[in-house]
Amino acid sequence: MKIISANLNGIRAAARKGFFDWMLQQDVDVVCIQETKAQLHQLTDPVFSPQGYHSYFHDAEKKGYSGVAIYSRHKPDKVITGLGWPDVDCEGRYIQADFGKLSVASLYLHSGSSSEERQAIKFDVMDRFMPRLSEMQGDGRDYVICGDWNIAHKKIDIKNWRGNQKNSGFLPEERAWLDTLFDEVGFVDGFRAINQEEEQYTWWSNRGQAWANNTGWRIDYQVISPALADKVLAADIYKKERFSDHAPLILDYDYSIS
Repeated sequence: MKIISANLNGIRAAARKGFFDWMLQQDVDVVCIQETKAQLHQLTDPVFSPQGYHSYFHDAEKKGYSGVAIYSRHKPDKVITGLGWPDVDCEGRYIQADFGKLSVASLYLHSGSSSEERQAIKFDVMDRFMPRLSEMQGDGRDYVICGDWNIAHKKIDIKNWRGNQKNSGFLPEERAWLDTLFDEVGFVDGFRAINQEEEQYTWWSNRGQAWANNTGWRIDYQVISPALADKVLAADIYKKERFSDHAPLILDYDYSIS
């Protein structure tokens, strides 16, 4: 089973850059997209309905903002849109597809970088989300929660860690939240299950020469149930082409979708 997570920073722009052509070459089972920045009525072009895939969207009410999607080769038994929180769901930040015992989700966690107000909202959502994640971890299902979590976990996950300790995305409280998710709740960082290398980033600022100098952050994850930890066969970040300011995160699992 191959799963790709990709923040496209605009699905229409990424399509023009060849994302769907690339996707169809990957022999991928599920693709989780964040920041579609579009609404379904704007995606009538056939490129957004690639042959052989079912597609599901959870749009933001605000045009050109946020939004998540799942493309799946197998038709899900069930699709869940949103977390049941109106203030979050109106921004189109969570969609989940269930296949037998497996649930694959596309998550776009809030960014707090634009203002203190948005950071406060991010913390509030994190506080509410952790009990939900704990429930999910204990419900007997296998989860792959893909997405842009907007937090770099450890020093190894960010190039300039010293200069970013007071910046959203690398705040001590945010990093501690991921510590809780992995160390106490029991979820696993799928990429780090097999790849402990340095400078493995998934996002680069558009400012300066961040991409050229690989001054990046690893903020995109496939967060998986512990039962899947030893099922990860390969974990890669695709950087040969640029579809957005994020790079696609590709994980292969020794697991079959039923």
